[in-house]
Amino acid sequence: MSSIKNDPRDASLETPYTTPNTWYRDSSDGLSTIGMFLSGLIMVTRNRYLAWPAVVFGINTVINSHPMRSKEGTSGWSNLTLAVSALFASYIPVFVITKT
Repeated sequence: MSSIKNDPRDASLETPYTTPNTWYRDSSDGLSTIGMFLSGLIMVTRNRYLAWPAVVFGINTVINSHPMRSKEGTSGWSNLTLAVSALFASYIPVFVITKT
């Protein structure tokens, strides 16, 4: 047997299990949920006035995201992308459909 202390099978080198200082956050962000709901509602109703709060909620989600604390590693960019696409979808008929 060698006297090397790096042997992973050595029982004296065991350490007890401890959880990390910042554990995963299991609760979801309420504002991001509202922003996703508003974005879906805008896609269905084409209401231009609801699109701006959805974009604000999307920006808030990106700013307040903590990717190291979430289980999937999401950063909120999908919420912001959906809000901007809903804004685009609600304003595109103004520019495309013209009165002749």
